[in-house]
Amino acid sequence: MFSSLRLLRRIPIMMNNRLKKIAALLVAGVMVIGMTLTGCGNSSSGSGGGSAKGMKIFFSTLTLDTFKEMLQDAVVEGGKEAGVTVDVGAECGSVDEQVAQIKQAVDAGYDAIICNPVDATTALQLEVTAGDTPILFVNSQPDEQYLEPDKYMYVGSYDKDAGNFQAEYVWNKLGQPSSMNIVLFQGEPGHPAAGLRTTAVKEYYKKNGIDVTFVFNDTAYWDTAKAAEEFKLFLKTKQPFDAVICNNDSMAVGVVQAMREVGLDPGKIPVVGVDATTEGCQSIIDGGMQFTVYQSATGQGAAAIQTAIALATKGTAKGIEGLTEDGYYVWVPYEPVDASNVKDYM
Repeated sequence: MFSSLRLLRRIPIMMNNRLKKIAALLVAGVMVIGMTLTGCGNSSSGSGGGSAKGMKIFFSTLTLDTFKEMLQDAVVEGGKEAGVTVDVGAECGSVDEQVAQIKQAVDAGYDAIICNPVDATTALQLEVTAGDTPILFVNSQPDEQYLEPDKYMYVGSYDKDAGNFQAEYVWNKLGQPSSMNIVLFQGEPGHPAAGLRTTAVKEYYKKNGIDVTFVFNDTAYWDTAKAAEEFKLFLKTKQPFDAVICNNDSMAVGVVQAMREVGLDPGKIPVVGVDATTEGCQSIIDGGMQFTVYQSATGQGAAAIQTAIALATKGTAKGIEGLTEDGYYVWVPYEPVDASNVKDYM
């Protein structure tokens, strides 16, 4: 059912499932070591001995949600597997706090920084603070103008693929109609993933000549309760709709909950999300959501560690699986998930 999607000029040396499967074997956990940073503070750290010979990597993040926490755990455990020390700073509530935290990490002599930025538009400020210490951004993608091969790079999944997969699934599921009415829930305003996933959905339908009316297009901040509340408000408009597309699983789960509360059958109206979280996959199994797109937190964490080690030891990411030709990105592919394969992702 799913067509092969290309990444335009960002075509990587595509990863197979090996990295995902290896990363999935990592056992979640964090080993606390006696290291203290100011700035945002220090919440946890992991360490491993052996091949990296004392290499230290610092992980900086904003407030955690389910996916961000999975990604953080994967970074820590990937470091332990690779034999490097990974120290995790406490969650940062502002750009100023994150800048201070990264400065402390640089002063402490870390070999590389993995950063989930509080605000991706401030990447340049974070890079200036880091100086010669390489930064690998994760989860929230900075604009390409702020990236530099082998120094300031982004490790993640290409968000337009997620939107393309969603748009394609809905169109096929509805029998490839010439026109549709779609409800669209976006994530946090200004978040790169929310923008790219939404843009990809709209571009897919335009490119294929499908007349789509977005009868409701609003933000629900990635949140289940917010999406449920806003969907109920939409229903009061009594506008017809054929499907609901959400930028993530949490919002899609909220829509399903609201539909069931008012007596609508999600089995007849496709509701789709992104991330293939445990809740999202269970919803598919239970006949709620019909589709999601797997974003591998463990795969991204493992790729970030591998790239950080390469930059610290060789000064280049050359040879890293998923590295794009321009050297700005390391992509971990998205994978479509529906009732036919959802148990493989639980």
